Amino acid sequence: MPSPVSKPEVCHPDRQQLIEQLSERYSSSGIRKRQLNRLLGSGLWLIWVQIVTGVKRLLDLLVSSCLILFLAPVLLILWSMDKSRGGGIVGTQRLGRWGCIYRELAFRTGPFRALPALFNVWKGDISLVGPRAVSPGDVSPADRAAWRRFNIRPGLICLWWIRQRTNIAYGSESEVDSEYLDSQSIWGDLAIGLRAIPAAFYGEGISAAPDRIDFLGIPIDNLTMDEAIEQIILRAHRPTPSQVCFVNADCVNISWRDAGYSRILQSSGMVLADGIGVKLAGRILNTNIRQNVNGTDLFPLLCAEMERQGTSLYLLGGKPGVAADVAGWISRNYPGLNTRGHQHGFFAKEDTAEILRGIRDSGADILLVAFGAPRQDKWIREHLGETGARLSIGVGGLFDFYSGRISRAPIWMREIGMEWFYRFLQEPRRMWRRYFVGNAVFLSRVLLNRRRGGAAA
Repeated sequence: MPSPVSKPEVCHPDRQQLIEQLSERYSSSGIRKRQLNRLLGSGLWLIWVQIVTGVKRLLDLLVSSCLILFLAPVLLILWSMDKSRGGGIVGTQRLGRWGCIYRELAFRTGPFRALPALFNVWKGDISLVGPRAVSPGDVSPADRAAWRRFNIRPGLICLWWIRQRTNIAYGSESEVDSEYLDSQSIWGDLAIGLRAIPAAFYGEGISAAPDRIDFLGIPIDNLTMDEAIEQIILRAHRPTPSQVCFVNADCVNISWRDAGYSRILQSSGMVLADGIGVKLAGRILNTNIRQNVNGTDLFPLLCAEMERQGTSLYLLGGKPGVAADVAGWISRNYPGLNTRGHQHGFFAKEDTAEILRGIRDSGADILLVAFGAPRQDKWIREHLGETGARLSIGVGGLFDFYSGRISRAPIWMREIGMEWFYRFLQEPRRMWRRYFVGNAVFLSRVLLNRRRGGAAA
């Protein structure tokens, strides 16, 4: 029999095109072309970096020169006063760019002790804006993530410093440094410099303060964000149900005219300080608030920890569809977090028993209730033993943010303590009385308490 004739293999057009592309890519000319493009690309990038660095250095030189000339009489007076007390200008070893050591100038004492560091800016040891200048012993050679900050000059002003003063320095300093390095620009540095002006009036960031304080008659758990999350998780696994409340300036105002709400705050398992108003009031009353533990910033951090710990959640509140949207946000961002159920807050009173049964049957460890203060806190107290949840938290308008219904204030407004003004701009008809009348009432009561000699009670 004649042997069969094999048919020539037909190359698919897409496959033929791919073969031609690979042949061109790995040919001698293709390799040379790629090497040239890589060289040009890296060269242009280095040129761009040098331009940006040069512009920043020029601005540092101009601004520091102007400030030194303008403040020369003040610097001389401060130096004379410090010298008369046995002080003067001292130099402290710090790590500069590339890890090089320089001596940072400062007065020995006084609130303006950092002003001589303007001469370090003028010399080029540091920049006006950058990561915080640290001592040689503060950074381990093995901590490669921390050493990334030395790719640029340290700054007289840093993002971490601003957030400390407005009590929103969550996480670690290295994370904030990375955030700055990833988005650094001339305009960004200018914005940080402007944000430092109001931050300077908020007082120092507080790390050491009593864990529990009496704030205008309200006992507050004076915790950092990390400590608050740790306590919430612990309470969510205890056999006895408990309640968590957030207290801001508006809540304090309500407690003064609502005795029932005031009693709830005084007897809750945990009460957390929320907002820049509470921090400023604490400063006036010499009662330091360690951190702004607001529900909106706490929520994603808590979700991450609940996901790790296997803690379950139930969402109650908001307009129809809002709680469901928050549950969707959780499932997209924290897929391992078990959200046992959700229910909007617009239900009739006669449906309460059925709602409670649904929460109880879900077996959720933590219940978030978003009715607004003081209704949410009163509802939680009334039904604390009926929900089956080990921990119930009143979260106010949190669901509106994470459902996408209302946008959060940009970080720069939070860093200058103006998030409340952003909320007013979003809903002026609903918020004007709370923020303008309410804040004035709150401040007047705080000042009156201060005048009477009270610390926080």
